[in-house]
Amino acid sequence: MKKSYIFGIVIIAAAITMIISTAGDASSYVSFSEAQEMSENGSDNMIHVVGTLKKDESGHIIGLKAAQNKLSFSFIMVDQNGLEQLVYYNEPMPADFTKSEQVVVIGAYKNGQFIADKILMKCPSKYQEDTVV
Repeated sequence: MKKSYIFGIVIIAAAITMIISTAGDASSYVSFSEAQEMSENGSDNMIHVVGTLKKDESGHIIGLKAAQNKLSFSFIMVDQNGLEQLVYYNEPMPADFTKSEQVVVIGAYKNGQFIADKILMKCPSKYQEDTVV
């Protein structure tokens, strides 16, 4: 057998091994109720919840509270099923957090509270074209 064939087989085997090992880390978006159920069943996986920030009529975020040292904050998020949940984030507030249209929190329930390890934001694009009439 040629060395190039052996090398190709080794590369393919390495690629398959990498795909299988990372498949366990993949997760999908769930609601807060599903996330809580997963936590109660003993799941240690990071959970992705997508939703929006709870805002009043004037557009101000309801329940946004920063710690005195500004190194952590909490906010109320509404998932796609309409369930509200207080989310804690132990990092400083990201830039443009208050302008975000949609938020994805990645974390887990601990002691009945959702603790986010990461926050991903979808902010309104400044490059969107305004409709011209």
